[in-house]
Amino acid sequence: MKKIQLLIASALLSVTTSFGQQKSWTADNGNGTFTNPLFYDEFSDPDIIRVNDTFYLVGTTMHCNPGLVVLESKDLVNWDFCSYAFDRIDIDDPRFRLEDGKEAYGQGIWAPCIRYHDGTFYIFSNINGIGMQVYTASDPKGPWKHYSLGGWIHDLSVLFDNGRIYAIHGYDEVHCIEIKPDFSGYVDGSDRCIIPAGNAMGEGHHAYKIDGKYYIISADYSPMGRMMCARADRLEGPYETRVISCRETLGTEHSTWATDIPMDGAMPEPGKWRLKTGKPNADNMGCATLHQGGIVQLENGDWWGFSMLDFLAVGRTTCLSPVTWVDGWPYFGLPGNLGRTPRTWLKPQVNSTVKPHAPYTRSDNFDSGRLQPVWQWNHLPDDSQWSLRKGRLRLNSLPAKNLYWAKNTLTQRGIGPVSVATVTLDASKMKKGDVAGLGLLNIPYEWIGIEVKDNGPVISFYDLGTDTTIEQPLEKPELHLRITGDFEHEWAQFSYSTDGQSFNDIGGRMVIPYQTKTFQGARYTLFAFNRLLSKGGYAEFDNFTVDEPLADRSGNIPFGKTITISNLANGHRLVAHRRKMVLSAWQGDKDFDSVNTRFRVHDRGNGKVVLEAVNGNGFMTVAGLGLSGDLRLSATETDDCLFMWQDMLHSQCMLLSLKTNRYVGTDPASGETYGADWPGTSASRLGGTVFQWEDSEL
Repeated sequence: MKKIQLLIASALLSVTTSFGQQKSWTADNGNGTFTNPLFYDEFSDPDIIRVNDTFYLVGTTMHCNPGLVVLESKDLVNWDFCSYAFDRIDIDDPRFRLEDGKEAYGQGIWAPCIRYHDGTFYIFSNINGIGMQVYTASDPKGPWKHYSLGGWIHDLSVLFDNGRIYAIHGYDEVHCIEIKPDFSGYVDGSDRCIIPAGNAMGEGHHAYKIDGKYYIISADYSPMGRMMCARADRLEGPYETRVISCRETLGTEHSTWATDIPMDGAMPEPGKWRLKTGKPNADNMGCATLHQGGIVQLENGDWWGFSMLDFLAVGRTTCLSPVTWVDGWPYFGLPGNLGRTPRTWLKPQVNSTVKPHAPYTRSDNFDSGRLQPVWQWNHLPDDSQWSLRKGRLRLNSLPAKNLYWAKNTLTQRGIGPVSVATVTLDASKMKKGDVAGLGLLNIPYEWIGIEVKDNGPVISFYDLGTDTTIEQPLEKPELHLRITGDFEHEWAQFSYSTDGQSFNDIGGRMVIPYQTKTFQGARYTLFAFNRLLSKGGYAEFDNFTVDEPLADRSGNIPFGKTITISNLANGHRLVAHRRKMVLSAWQGDKDFDSVNTRFRVHDRGNGKVVLEAVNGNGFMTVAGLGLSGDLRLSATETDDCLFMWQDMLHSQCMLLSLKTNRYVGTDPASGETYGADWPGTSASRLGGTVFQWEDSEL
């Protein structure tokens, strides 16, 4: 590869360009606000601490290596890779090596808890079937020391309290057990129930001691996800409990579900299985609401909440919530709208100024001699059977009956809302029975690549969900492979090119479901294996690129434009009525295409907008309590005219009144006038608070 080509590629693939024009998703909008999720790729079971002016975040990595990722941040919004607690999971178990017909999909290391005490960082986590693991370091960048404690504690939190170490764990019935200070095990007889069953508590606990009181925040998923908080004067209780977050979907529907894949079931096999899917009613969220997280305090005393939310095909990712304390309880949400989280809100007030950026560089030309931190191996790799050579990734082809059992499969999380992954494959050293390419690792999996048959190599595509194989002739051993993943709408399209310029689709658009067997969102995957179960040749990969066409949201708020605003629930447009109220106009109404449905959007800084009626009737304003009929038009602009624009992508938005901390909306079934007293949107976005805007200069 020529040096000038490398420089051009590096510029094109940089994480950010100018301020506010993002090449990779970041929650930071560049205007003093952020928009959830923090990452548009999977980051499940989050836990956050602050040490001085720096925040540290850990999350679940399950069966992937390296594992237990640690990120760091100065502002809670922009994050940087810090370290992995381990490069290779230190467990001697054939499941993690894909040996003896055993696997660890969806198992491995779960729901970590990070703590800092007396100059040492600690990560506590569980490996299913093996027990609690502890990692310690004086520097969060590592190295990390490993202790294995055993036991059956999972989804735990840890308190360092009065010279002792306690683990909080259990579902519904919450237990506390004391950990020996040398991490050799647990104190005999110390396990006890501190919150009896029947107090609405869940699992995934986050425990804190705040102003002398003990708080335990947990997630309950039955029958619908919510976050609970327990509070007591003593660690052993008695505790009282409250709901602190509920009903929050951020306008995200429940994912399509692979219905016949149980968590403890076997991996499906080609020719013996067909994908069956189901999708609940759009507003039936089950456990997929905002859930499982905790709270963290800023240096200035403010508190913020963090939790995860199911984001369709990318899996579960992390969101940030302002916290409002009421009567000693840390509610997620704003005063006047407790329990609900804004999709867009003001960034936390910290002393650092951070330029918007993504936590990872996702593209990799393999020239650096090491893999980018975003990469993880599926299970434990055989490190003698892969290498980085002359700017290429080489994967030796090892025996495997299908992709699920292929060792040295390299993955990174699919990133939404939409991303396009492209890689170049050189198959010139592959042998008979070898298969190599670019895949989407999920249940089902799909891949496109090159397979060496009796008569030589062919272009090959396979979809496990339908057991469909498509083969086409291959003229030369180098091929460009591509996956376009619309993770927001749960589909993927595979394509290939012989010249790197013109790509041909192969197969149709395939649904990307979710399930709890792998318990992960879909992952981009580079692989090579030999389906004849012999050791084959090798495949070489170059120029893996990830393009994110919706990452730059700098133009998503129509500042300075004249727009129409239609309610997504019924298509009716907002009307600046002569009675100085905001009403609705339906298709065919005399006002529908008139100047009365035009509003100019004024930028008031920090994501705040004012909407002025073009017909001269005034500025949209909130009167009184914002009840139905209280969305008015005032002749002059006041603070009651300020709204925080909530970007929902695709020219969809909500308007959060900064007077009521509630949303502009109407009941689409009743025909009522507009108010600003709605707590949020339903998952379907059809409840009357989500709008579609269109540029409409007259």
